[in-house]
Amino acid sequence: MLSEQSVATVRATLPAVGGAIGEITPLFYRKLFAAHPELLRDLFNRGNQANGSQQQALAGSIAAFATALVEHPEQRPDAMLGRIAHKHASLDIRPAQYPIVREHLFAAIAEVLGAAVTPEVAAAWDEVYWLMANALIAIETRLSQQAGTADGTSWREYRVTERRRETDEVVTFVVRPVDGGPLPAQRPGQYVSVQVELPDGARQIRQYSLSGQEDGALRFTVKRVAGDGGPAGEVSNHLHERADLDTVLRLSAPFGDVYLDEAGQSPILLVSAGIGCTPMIGMLSHLAATGSTRRVITAHADRSEDTHAFRADLHQLTAKLPDAAAHVWYEQPPADWPTERTGLLDLGTVALPADATAYLCGPLPFLRAARTQLLAAGLPAAAIHYEVFGPDLWLDRE
Repeated sequence: MLSEQSVATVRATLPAVGGAIGEITPLFYRKLFAAHPELLRDLFNRGNQANGSQQQALAGSIAAFATALVEHPEQRPDAMLGRIAHKHASLDIRPAQYPIVREHLFAAIAEVLGAAVTPEVAAAWDEVYWLMANALIAIETRLSQQAGTADGTSWREYRVTERRRETDEVVTFVVRPVDGGPLPAQRPGQYVSVQVELPDGARQIRQYSLSGQEDGALRFTVKRVAGDGGPAGEVSNHLHERADLDTVLRLSAPFGDVYLDEAGQSPILLVSAGIGCTPMIGMLSHLAATGSTRRVITAHADRSEDTHAFRADLHQLTAKLPDAAAHVWYEQPPADWPTERTGLLDLGTVALPADATAYLCGPLPFLRAARTQLLAAGLPAAAIHYEVFGPDLWLDRE
């Protein structure tokens, strides 16, 4: 809870800090990486730094957290904190790194805002930072304890035992622990971090959704990122080109705050676009493997049949469930494709149960459109869960 005095100070200075946050966060990262170049080399996603998405996400999270403290000082925005904490636990962020972040963030704030950062203002925003940092540390510690990685053994070696080409751009990797030990606990819909050593010596990390179940193995799926005007996918391309059979990779335990609620009995709606199908196929695989009798509706949008990863799996798994239906939209469909399933996804054409629990994954514009359609169909916001690949830039969620 933010102190009464700090609430007043943060409320008064939030417009100035919020207005300058787009200038503060890039400066913060420049200062951080100048002092600790190993963080850019071995921890932060260099692609997200290059395209600015990580700076946007940090700015959004700070502004959202401070706004929440001012508007509801008796509450804590746990949904946002939980999402960040899962990412941090997957990346093996440790408590000792938070003072480093604080040092360079406040140096950036002071440099941008100058004399406006009085001792009173600095103290109030320091309180905001440590409320957020300590909350994250507590959640991340709990997650690490649950995953059995609290002792610092977050990374584990896995050997590639199978490579499956799903499409020209998508490959699934089946990996087994090198030590022969049991698999870590996982929930359908979660992801693992994969760390690889690149030719320049950097040990870059990316998260990939678990896309199904294998006996004694983990299965994750990777889409090649070509760049298309932005940075090409360093890790995705490395895995496509160099991770062959018997290659040893370093993986984290599974994490992720968006996963299938196995305890409930409400209908399930799985909505995805493009490579966003990977966690949905993971959930669908689990439902089929456990003989679920719940009603399941899958809605997927893709460019074409050729780019649709797990197209055959979708229909095979749907057929195994007693009360399931799959709806697919293609922008470039085959000649005999139904007109009502051509183009962009339109959930208004699907009969949706009012008590459904929805899981969404795909590009941010798709997520916004799909969520809007679900809300218009009468689903409550609390029943709509989403996963976005990369930094979470969705700042207008309820």
